[in-house]
Amino acid sequence: MKKIFIFCISVGMLFCLTQCNHKMAKIEYPEARTSCDTDVYFGTKVADPYRWMENDTTSEVAAWVKAQNEITQNYLQQIPFRDKLKKRLTEVSNYEKIGLPYKKNNHYYYFRNDGLQNQSVLYQKDELNGKSKVVLDPNQLSDDGTVALNGISFSKDGKYMAYIISRSGSDWAEIYVLDLETGKNTEDHIEWAKFTSATWHGDGFYYSCYPSPEAGKEFSNVNEGHRIFYHQVGTNQAEDVLVYENKQYPRRFYSATSDEDEQFLFISEDGFCNGNNLIFKDLRKENSPFITLTDTKNELYQVVEVIGEDIYFITNDNAPKFRLMKANVNNPQRSHWQEVVPESEHVLESASICNGKFILNYKQNCASHAYVFTLEGEKIHEIQMPTIGNCSFSGSKNEKEIFYSFSSFTFPTNIYKYDAEANQSELYMETKIDFNGSGYLTEQVFFTSKDGTKVPMFITYKRGLNLRGNNPVLMYGYGGFNISVPPAFSAMRIPFLENGGIYAQVSLRGGNEYGEEWHLAGTKMQKQNVFDDFIAAAEYLINENYTNTQKMAIMGGSNGGLLVAACVNQRPDLFKVAIPQVGVMDMLRYHLFTIGWNWAPDYGTSADSQEMFEYLYQYSPLHNIKNDGTPYPAILATTADHDDRVVPAHSFKYMATLQASNTGDAPKLIRIETKAGHGGGMPLDKVIDEYTDIYAFIMYNLGMKPKF
Repeated sequence: MKKIFIFCISVGMLFCLTQCNHKMAKIEYPEARTSCDTDVYFGTKVADPYRWMENDTTSEVAAWVKAQNEITQNYLQQIPFRDKLKKRLTEVSNYEKIGLPYKKNNHYYYFRNDGLQNQSVLYQKDELNGKSKVVLDPNQLSDDGTVALNGISFSKDGKYMAYIISRSGSDWAEIYVLDLETGKNTEDHIEWAKFTSATWHGDGFYYSCYPSPEAGKEFSNVNEGHRIFYHQVGTNQAEDVLVYENKQYPRRFYSATSDEDEQFLFISEDGFCNGNNLIFKDLRKENSPFITLTDTKNELYQVVEVIGEDIYFITNDNAPKFRLMKANVNNPQRSHWQEVVPESEHVLESASICNGKFILNYKQNCASHAYVFTLEGEKIHEIQMPTIGNCSFSGSKNEKEIFYSFSSFTFPTNIYKYDAEANQSELYMETKIDFNGSGYLTEQVFFTSKDGTKVPMFITYKRGLNLRGNNPVLMYGYGGFNISVPPAFSAMRIPFLENGGIYAQVSLRGGNEYGEEWHLAGTKMQKQNVFDDFIAAAEYLINENYTNTQKMAIMGGSNGGLLVAACVNQRPDLFKVAIPQVGVMDMLRYHLFTIGWNWAPDYGTSADSQEMFEYLYQYSPLHNIKNDGTPYPAILATTADHDDRVVPAHSFKYMATLQASNTGDAPKLIRIETKAGHGGGMPLDKVIDEYTDIYAFIMYNLGMKPKF
């Protein structure tokens, strides 16, 4: 591979660039070899000249990655305020963060980060206001903070805690067992687990895993054969008992949960269509069979808890916005189900049983509204939240203590203790941060998309900001997989807001903000609706004098990276800066890697039909980059070497194509993180570094002159 080294300029030239509004030199991108790889889809030939990048462990790919990172870092290092931006991001990140407390075996557990720790630490208290002690510090599991804690669970007798870790951001997981009395690990060690919990029953736990992958292809090969095993503490993994597998469907997921009393095992089967199936086993009876509770394709079922002989669950079966149901373990057939709380006009997001009552958390115009119900389904009262935002609850059916967390765009996460009888909330932990959220406001607007659909958007900015059509805007969206993007706080946005930026978050179709109909309206042959919504949101912000095309930046990750890249191809004139993060860029081959096949219910695949192929081909970001001199915005794509969910080849091929195309002089760069994955579990120092680069790129290319 030919390497081109740039920015080797004299001190005098560097001084000139610094004084002349920091104008960057023209970027010469590393050459990327092209091949003759071609696929034929229903008679249409599609070239794939960078197919070799899919084998991302080769020395050739490594050399290309190294050259790209050098060019990107050289560019970013010339941004004059980058160091001060990093300093400010570090300052606003340095605050105490406490997770939701919960009670288990007469102890209280919670996660805490003292400010700049890479990973949050698990603590235990004997009394709610008593002294804390460390149970597990993930920062001690690696020298650089790249080992993350993915989950914990406790044995019913309180003797053991299973904990799940991931390394370098990978979806692959390992499970260890901690003896809570000695504070030391047992010899138990589970490998090649994935998309799993550790569900205790007696002196062991259920977990999900795949067969050991082929060496060298751990992060790219298709994942098949998800199975559930039972591990007895004190034994080797090779002795674990296979509990459940379905060889008929190797490309489905199987996850195990149980009720609080460990009387029933529930298995959720998903990874097909838009729903899941629910299977259960009565653990009170020896050799009891697995009983299929549901057998559907597009309905979702989530177990809440078991009380007596009744299984309570929420579902969108005949209720697109979800309802609360119950089924008796002795007569679990659908014909015997009973409705406890019917579907409402708002989406039921979650349900829990706390201190003998239901707490149902609804989304009303994309924000949380929580209510207390009796076990018979009678509404008692609403839990009043501080403002528009997002909340989640912690509690158990037999414990009096109930906690919830609450956050919003300018409201960091606070923890509240809730008295369900008196309907009163007491502030338990207030976040103290170097940021005055009261100086900012959030408004929710509704704009009209291309087909006439009303779509909501949250807009946050500094109070008193002059809206004269020239403000820098960062617009964010996701729009897929039935996932809602709630109002939430991020310290990473603070410097942008402090310097006059406007943050806009769009509640796109494809998510679950308004139930299953809203979701389906952004899937498969309706995917263009998502792009139309995002484009219409940008046009609204321009027409309403928030901003203009020269001040508009867009960002999104994963499916949101696809969103950003597709919208840039379709309307390059509308945006000045684009940040596609870990994006799905090759819509014709995405299903051939790791768990990409699981996205087919939302996307469809190029093998489904000629009609589906043609639809994907017309918006696939990789295949629709213009090459006719049309100016594109400044683009900084991000990915990571251990991303085994959206493999980095998506971004590699996209960026190689973009750099080789005639799209104007604005920078087209890629930032490739090492020892990181799809985003989860990334240590805080890497998060700060990444968002320093992202916001420096955004603010510089929007012409902002921040004051720090």
